[in-house]
Amino acid sequence: MSDLTQDKQDEEGQGSAGEIFSNPSQSTYGEAIAPEVTEELPSLSTPSQEQETQQVEIDQLQNSSLASGETTIPPPPFEEDKKKKFIFLAAGIFGVILLVVLIVKLLSKGGNPPPAKNITLTYWGLWEEKEIMQGVLDEYKKSHPNITINYVKQDSNQYRERLKAAIDKGEGPDIFRFHNTWVPMMVSYLAPVPKTVYAEEEFKKTFYPVATADLKKGNNYYGIPLMIDGLLLYYNEDILKSANVPVPSTWVDMQKAVVKLTVKQKERIITSAVALGTAENIEHFSDILGLMMFQNGVNLGKSFFSCSDLTKKDCAVDVLTFYRKFAEAPDNTWDDTLENSITAFAKGHVAMIMAPSWQAFVIKEISKNTNLNFKTAPVPQLPCEKSPCPSVNWATYWVEGVSGKSSNQSAAWEFLKYLSMSSTMQKLYAEQIKYRKLFGEPYSRVYLGKSLSDNPYLAPLISSAPSMKSFYLASRTFDGETGLNSSLIKYLKDAVNSLSQGVSIETALKTADQGFSQVFERFGINTSSQ
Repeated sequence: MSDLTQDKQDEEGQGSAGEIFSNPSQSTYGEAIAPEVTEELPSLSTPSQEQETQQVEIDQLQNSSLASGETTIPPPPFEEDKKKKFIFLAAGIFGVILLVVLIVKLLSKGGNPPPAKNITLTYWGLWEEKEIMQGVLDEYKKSHPNITINYVKQDSNQYRERLKAAIDKGEGPDIFRFHNTWVPMMVSYLAPVPKTVYAEEEFKKTFYPVATADLKKGNNYYGIPLMIDGLLLYYNEDILKSANVPVPSTWVDMQKAVVKLTVKQKERIITSAVALGTAENIEHFSDILGLMMFQNGVNLGKSFFSCSDLTKKDCAVDVLTFYRKFAEAPDNTWDDTLENSITAFAKGHVAMIMAPSWQAFVIKEISKNTNLNFKTAPVPQLPCEKSPCPSVNWATYWVEGVSGKSSNQSAAWEFLKYLSMSSTMQKLYAEQIKYRKLFGEPYSRVYLGKSLSDNPYLAPLISSAPSMKSFYLASRTFDGETGLNSSLIKYLKDAVNSLSQGVSIETALKTADQGFSQVFERFGINTSSQ
């Protein structure tokens, strides 16, 4: 992310700014030292010369004898030079020894390599049981017999603090899962993804644009996503059908649906149309408001009073005003007296909510004894006159990273490359379905997304993924009370809650804006470049 947000590759406008919210040659040297030619002087014959003369005479005699048919004279007997024989024998033995030494050296260099060093990689996960991971771990072990992966599922409670403390003590994992919004908090603990694992262009082509934006700092990426997730619109199909209400695709449609779907008994809400307008009892309220502000052009990384339309400064005011109306009597459809939005939806007390895909499992569990008929759809968008109308969606997902203090970073990255291969992802997904039934983790690889197009829960998510954005308002990231998300969400929650006490929206946002600036400074987030 910039400071502020968003098997090799198998296969990346905004509408009206929120009207609905606001409305070598021969050597001469050799020649010089050659001996001069002098006149030969007669010399006495040496014994060898006499022998040579005698040999010539014998040869001539032998030849003439052969011609006349006479018996040949045998040559003189051969006399063996024992000294030369010894020299040749010694040289031969030395040569054999030298040859053996050379062969041994060549074998030690080009023969079988020494056995690979045994390595154990500790991998901290969050959501997957070891039984789900075991299959792909065993497969990796077959091709990498010297690598052992010690997978440990962690408790989400105070996870980020425990992770950082363990790394600081030198007892942390080699590989760990972290949230996409944690990069500013964890970058000093993370090793950058090597270009040999994912070059920049390959990363961009493989994963969704939001991951490319969120995980990049400087010239490096700091994690590999194995999944994607974000906000979806959950709706009770039976309630909508009974009121003849189509699934809202815009915020205007949502306003119209409220009128038809809300059921009250006097002032008490019996059936709510949608869980919007408050903070305390709406799961993911901060994600929802973050989404709406992105859609209306709010530069969240700068200020609530910075808009993409430079002629405006009230884009965030318009959003919060619109959001709050869903909980303001007398035409409200939600209030603080209602139970948690996820529970209310699972019990059939609210027709629509917005939440990430994983909440489907929670809803199914709560409603297991009922016949709740629910489906998902993309979140509402601002109305526009363009076709197709550009959309803005919200991302919140988890990523795998390598500790900067790991002594086995190369091995760790090689393993993560394996986990992010299409074939491995598909095997993991198949195992996840065995346990979860509805679906597995939505694929982070763009190319694999099409294989989920017939899943009634994930199809809307995959269609929304290319236009997703993210910010540090992601709920349930377990980054701790002092974490980036938790700190910003607290200021936003205070702003929403203050509205019911008579505080103006402008004042509430100004107070929240000051709190946001302090948090940005604490985490070294540069807002001037946004």
